[in-house]
Amino acid sequence: MSNPLDVAEKLPQSSRPLSADDIDTAAKRISTIIEPTPLQRIERISARSGANVYVKREDLTAVRSYKLRGAYNLIVQLTEAERDAGVVTASAGNHAQGVAYACRAMGISGRIYVPTNTPKQKRDRIRAHGGEFVELIAVGNTFDAAAVAAADDVARTGATMVPPFDDPRTAAGQGTIAVELLEQLDRAPDLVIIPVGGGGCLAGIGTYLRERSPSTAILAVEPAGAASMTAALVAGGPVTLPEIDPFVDGAAVKRIGDLPYAAVTAFGGRVISHASLPLLTAAESPHGAGTFRLMLVDEGAICTAMLELYQNEGIIAEPAGALALAGLAEIDVEPDSTVVCLLSGGNNDVSRYGEIIERSLVHQGLKHYFLVDFPQEPGALRRFLDEVLGPDDDVALFEYVKRNNRETGAALVGIELGDRSDLEPLLKRMQASPLQCERLEPGSPAYRYLT
Repeated sequence: MSNPLDVAEKLPQSSRPLSADDIDTAAKRISTIIEPTPLQRIERISARSGANVYVKREDLTAVRSYKLRGAYNLIVQLTEAERDAGVVTASAGNHAQGVAYACRAMGISGRIYVPTNTPKQKRDRIRAHGGEFVELIAVGNTFDAAAVAAADDVARTGATMVPPFDDPRTAAGQGTIAVELLEQLDRAPDLVIIPVGGGGCLAGIGTYLRERSPSTAILAVEPAGAASMTAALVAGGPVTLPEIDPFVDGAAVKRIGDLPYAAVTAFGGRVISHASLPLLTAAESPHGAGTFRLMLVDEGAICTAMLELYQNEGIIAEPAGALALAGLAEIDVEPDSTVVCLLSGGNNDVSRYGEIIERSLVHQGLKHYFLVDFPQEPGALRRFLDEVLGPDDDVALFEYVKRNNRETGAALVGIELGDRSDLEPLLKRMQASPLQCERLEPGSPAYRYLT
């Protein structure tokens, strides 16, 4: 039996390289259904960075992400026979909404495959946009598993595949973001920061900027837990990651697309920072005229960016939507330069905010977990609170794990600090205490299991 991934790779696609002319044509084509999204200057981030920082608000499209651009640009070009066969796609959620919207607008039947961990909010929106024209199928726990199921569907039924990123028609539609932002600014931007998942948006925007605004530097940002583009640049070609962190669901892809990889290598892409992969070039400013750089951002930093947008600007960004701004927070930018960050989507499920807050606190060094052996005697907890905790420390979690013997009992204790600098004094007080305290390090098996 053939491997569905092999089938997916053999599906017909244009072999002609993507060009700025393709993207200009796509911009005219989709203008009948998609209005330009705002380019908003963010005063808080501008003041903090010293640059003029603008956010391209793709969260304000009809489907709350840029994915409608690529989906519609591809589907509207299908032949009558291809439309009659129906369309199939795989998506983490946002591309699916774009496909569903286009199917309903054009009266085309579609089957949409998503991972089982796709947030309920996204699944509900897919059904709302597609109505009776789409069937939603949840399978596997990653985008790549859904892609295998979609490719198998196409091989069995002869339906038409609508790739979420690895197709020049999809990438051209997504690249129309660059057409708009150049029209909206009174000068060429010095730096554009783009989130990376499968890479179609990066391929489209990067191709357009390289041809129409060659002095603009590009910084691509992907989540550290799903570094498929970084891995491809290190390996010299797309590779399949053995596992990924699915938290940034809109950018959690095990294997970067062939078309995006070809585009990035044409840009001269280099990795500028990552702790566990070889550094391909010395860390440098991403501002050099026309440069292209790629960096990774920790998921906790993404959560911090999400919360800051919500609390300060009232903007609801999903994890992938906050990637670019999280990347900006970790670099130095030229004073008074013009920086554009792509806020790629706002489809965030409110039920996820507990985890978002948790990841942000851990990333900022404000929340820590310990296993503490308490003697089974009156006043033990009170002594811990009085002698070990500092004045601004707070117990955020206390849960007995098991009783070791008659004299002691182990408890999982989560402590939230008033300031990250309070950790060292806390550890010293624990060391001086007669209590046995073991710190659980983020990423360790015990940490993942207990939290």
